[in-house]
Amino acid sequence: MAAELVRLNSTGTKKDGKKTGYFKTTKIDKKKMAGKKFTKKCFDPRAWNEKTGNFGMHVDFVEGKIK
Repeated sequence: MAAELVRLNSTGTKKDGKKTGYFKTTKIDKKKMAGKKFTKKCFDPRAWNEKTGNFGMHVDFVEGKIK
């Protein structure tokens, strides 16, 4: 199995419109995901939800580089 560790960066924003900087890590099989960016919907506790007026909501997480 050729599992590789990837970083998932949140697309959520704070109250002022800037990115939250929240991330998660996971392992994926690069052979099955050849040429595709991995995305997953997860909970970001720092993301501002305009509908409820509270922090925390489910947003898309997009594959990024591990620093």
